[in-house]
Amino acid sequence: MMVAADGTGSMAAEIARFRRFNRVYTRYLGTLREGMHSSEFPLAEARVLYEMATREAPRSAEIAVALDMDAGYLSRILKKFEEKGLVRRKASKRDARVAELALTAKGRAAFRKLDDGAEEQARATLGGLGAGARVELLHAMQLIERIVAPDPEPKAYVLRPHRVGDMGWVVYSEAAGYAEQFGWNAEFEGLVAEISADFLKNYDAQRERCWMVEVDGQNVGHIFLMKHREDPTIAKLRLLYVDPSARGMGLGDVLVRECVRFAHGAGYKKLMLWTQSMLTPAIRIYERAGFRLVSEQAHHSFGMDLVGQVYELDLG
Repeated sequence: MMVAADGTGSMAAEIARFRRFNRVYTRYLGTLREGMHSSEFPLAEARVLYEMATREAPRSAEIAVALDMDAGYLSRILKKFEEKGLVRRKASKRDARVAELALTAKGRAAFRKLDDGAEEQARATLGGLGAGARVELLHAMQLIERIVAPDPEPKAYVLRPHRVGDMGWVVYSEAAGYAEQFGWNAEFEGLVAEISADFLKNYDAQRERCWMVEVDGQNVGHIFLMKHREDPTIAKLRLLYVDPSARGMGLGDVLVRECVRFAHGAGYKKLMLWTQSMLTPAIRIYERAGFRLVSEQAHHSFGMDLVGQVYELDLG
């Protein structure tokens, strides 16, 4: 989706899209029903039960923080649970001034029924989808989670060589990503497909590489090092891409450094790349790696008026 220069118009459409997703998803989850998963518990109470069932000797303050719930509201829920015989309080062994909470046998049974309902909902939804749709749905969920609730701890990444099936992801991610962010058309998708096909058809394992980067088992980026088809002393850096969900982790720098390291080891004298002047985040990565601008030319490609730029790095 393109964003207007003044931030108007497009932002209104994005807000409408955001709110529509919230309506669709809350309806799917059944959060507006009187009870979650055909139980007697509305959403807030169901979440409190879950926290109590999955924590060892929980305290009300811990649950309030975990759920970002008002302490008074939580206290009323816990009192209701006690009156129904679902919860009991006991003095903490760690601090006698503090009461710990525990589910009773009746409370554990109520949680199991609720948990079984959630399990069945997930099973029914995923079971009704084909394998490809399941992967797409779970990836989308993971993507939303990464963006709106990022883990405060740095994520580990895995850098690996390409394998069967990766080129399809490369073409899709680049085409969809650039269409969404910049409005580029199918001409760019065709270019990425041509580069990927050329890489596979003419792959030289001694002098070429594709690196894929994964986070939590999901592809989030890639880069290619390909030899110049006319000059064996020159290598080309191609198709640097990092998914928006993984940006801010420094993965672009990691991929480019790996590309430069391999080019040195393979004996190339020069590493070059072609990019567009509008792609300033990527250009900053190239410049940090030592690339310098050697030429630029205006052109009309991918449905846009662009300025193509050639960068080079002497490998000595």
